[in-house]
Amino acid sequence: MSVKRFNIAREYDNVTAIITAAGQLDLLDYMNKYWKDYQGNDESFWEHEWDKHGTCISTLEPGCYDNYTPQEEVVAYFQKTVDLFKTLNSYAFLSAAGITPSTTAIYTSTEILAALAKPRGVQVAIQCRNGELDEIWYFYEVRGSVQTGEFVPSNPDGAKSNCPANVKYLPKTSTPPSTTAVTSTGTPPTGTPTPGSPFSGRGTLPVTSGGKTNGCIISGGTWYTTGTCASFTAAASGSGFSLTSSKGKCAVANSVLTCAASVTAPTIFTAVDGKLVYNGSSNFYTGSVPTGSIQAAVSVAQQATTLTIGWKST
Repeated sequence: MSVKRFNIAREYDNVTAIITAAGQLDLLDYMNKYWKDYQGNDESFWEHEWDKHGTCISTLEPGCYDNYTPQEEVVAYFQKTVDLFKTLNSYAFLSAAGITPSTTAIYTSTEILAALAKPRGVQVAIQCRNGELDEIWYFYEVRGSVQTGEFVPSNPDGAKSNCPANVKYLPKTSTPPSTTAVTSTGTPPTGTPTPGSPFSGRGTLPVTSGGKTNGCIISGGTWYTTGTCASFTAAASGSGFSLTSSKGKCAVANSVLTCAASVTAPTIFTAVDGKLVYNGSSNFYTGSVPTGSIQAAVSVAQQATTLTIGWKST
């Protein structure tokens, strides 16, 4: 197995839908319980983990599979990660050494590292934030592929712990969901513009080209024809609406549709006959129709292939 720079062409969206479509509901239930995002957006966090880490692993490339089924490598990545996580009971490792969460106790980095190394026989790396234990990094030597290879515990590959000599190990806390009730009389609030029909709420952006629907726009704003459609939010703004995906707000920048965290000023779109409209036109363009794992940048500048973008509420 080799690791290389992340592969943009292999980024996927809507990890939840991919795992659900594969029938791995037990895996998804476990992730929903334990693989949490501190900001509350688990789906976005999972997409980030796959995009940054999963796409780097050579044995997860489609060409390494016999009878490859689209996106099965995504399921394999999350399944293996969860399987490994289940063997790493950090709380139990620390508790066995008398190190338990506390708002007042102070532990040394040395004793924390020793407690975590003892069950596996190799060292780990720990990361702290503001003098508090924040992350534990475990390391493996992988003999074979991620899917079927042997994961052998190993010492850190150069990564260092950054914790001070004395560390706090705080209990986990969570913020309960709001219990504020929301009622509706069925009448829209006055003064709130309605986004161009049917672009409203949550939905996907199916693409039509050559007279037929073919794939959809995924979270980065590119056109993808094989895989799961990304979810977008259409929110009323001025005389139209904005679009936001798990990657961030969407805008037409340098003639190309882009959705990213770096977008601070989203484009205000409108709609005509159920089609997305930019600057009075419902036509968007690419150099060619994407196939396989290829994603095509979507432009408002005229190119060889014309497409339109619709809306499917979810």
